Amino acid sequence: MRTNGHGAARVGIGGPVGSGKTALLERLIPLLRRRGIDLAVITNDLVTHEDAERLRRARLLEPERILAVEAGACPHTVIREDPTLNMEAADSLDRSFPDLDLILIESGGDNLASTFSLDLVDYWLFVIDVAGGDDIPRKRGPGVIQSDLLVINKIDLHPYVGVDLPRMRAEATAVRNGRPVLCTNCRADEGIAAVADVLCDAVLYRGA
Repeated sequence: MRTNGHGAARVGIGGPVGSGKTALLERLIPLLRRRGIDLAVITNDLVTHEDAERLRRARLLEPERILAVEAGACPHTVIREDPTLNMEAADSLDRSFPDLDLILIESGGDNLASTFSLDLVDYWLFVIDVAGGDDIPRKRGPGVIQSDLLVINKIDLHPYVGVDLPRMRAEATAVRNGRPVLCTNCRADEGIAAVADVLCDAVLYRGA
């Protein structure tokens, strides 16, 4: 349970290695800040702080608003089986920044079985990419099926990797029982505003 019942909303961002989770964060952060949302970030890596350092170098947030958690094992361990380290990091951010609206928790790269504990997050999204293959939705992994929002990233690559993007999106929609699916191209900021809209509406209860 949270130590601060009135703390910031917590949103998980999961997905396989290389799907573009950190790139999505890099695009979301400035957009959400322009909308007046006070936020912070927690990154998860196996034994490094690489993703946190990448965000700090980009100067998207003050360094103290970006914390890193080392999983030391399979990344899903600290977001699902025992999310204590992430919960403590989020509580620390709440104490340091009492006006926080939102904490984004990026999981270390994992497979399609990665999910977030609802003791840790209020809402979570799962990022896949077209380069991983258009059969990902048909594999019906828990991340694809159970996430509150599924993001299909790197859509600009679909002509080069032989992926039928409309079919991939249709198959993803079909297996998710009405939960939303969005397509993004982080390089061109395509679809990022739609992800921000969903977070503002479904998590923060604010209009876009």
